[in-house]
Amino acid sequence: MSRENESRPHFLSRRGMLLTSAAAAGTMALSGLPSPAQAQTSAAAAPFPTIRNRSAWNARAPRSTPGTVAGAPTYIVVHHTATANQTDYSLARAYSLSRGIQNWHMDNNGWIDSGQQFTISRGGHIMEGRSGSLLAVDGGYHLVGTHVANYNGVAVGIENEGTYNTVGPTGALWSSLIETCAWLCYFYGRPTSAIVGHRDLGSTQCPGNQLYSMLPILRSDVSNYLSNHSMTLSAPELSGSEIPPRPEVPADEPVVAYEHGPALGSDDINAHEG
Repeated sequence: MSRENESRPHFLSRRGMLLTSAAAAGTMALSGLPSPAQAQTSAAAAPFPTIRNRSAWNARAPRSTPGTVAGAPTYIVVHHTATANQTDYSLARAYSLSRGIQNWHMDNNGWIDSGQQFTISRGGHIMEGRSGSLLAVDGGYHLVGTHVANYNGVAVGIENEGTYNTVGPTGALWSSLIETCAWLCYFYGRPTSAIVGHRDLGSTQCPGNQLYSMLPILRSDVSNYLSNHSMTLSAPELSGSEIPPRPEVPADEPVVAYEHGPALGSDDINAHEG
């Protein structure tokens, strides 16, 4: 299999976001906060997280170029991978996770690439998923993924390593999830109420009962993070941090075999991927 040949890391001057690769990983520390409580009161060293691009984890080239949609996505969707809760928190493990997800999505599911736009390991390492995801956020447009059936054209997805039905994520993962959501809300001008769980948009238990129950805290932590960094959102919050209005999920939605639930539906603009 060929491997993706992406450009080296660079600064996105419009918003100052550093895209890190393996070359930079040894010198650029993750800007994640150590715990949810501290995330509400402490300012991180930088307003945006360190995200490893695809060349860092040696991604395969996509089979074809993913589609794009003008403008910001409506939803920021939180997933769990529904895999074992690893105690290996290393960067090497995070890279292996990204390669494993991509291999499963391409070889087992027949998709063109990794389905999700971003991945967070239990060690708190954040990685670009589908090819072009980082450039899409910086450009203010949406790169279509394959992670939430019938909503892929309006949803950016974050895969969180582990299974969170009865336990919560690690502090490192939680801190990185806060920062990733804050970054997406700020870049896309979305309110924190746009942060939803996979189950809000389809028939699935993803992202697990425990993590799902923590989403109101996540929205609050993201709001506090943005406030602590004097980052103003262009879109107002909905009252009571309500989930934004959405159309009903079709009752005849086909279920694609993937651990955390339906990821591709007949109503998706990229339905041909499956």
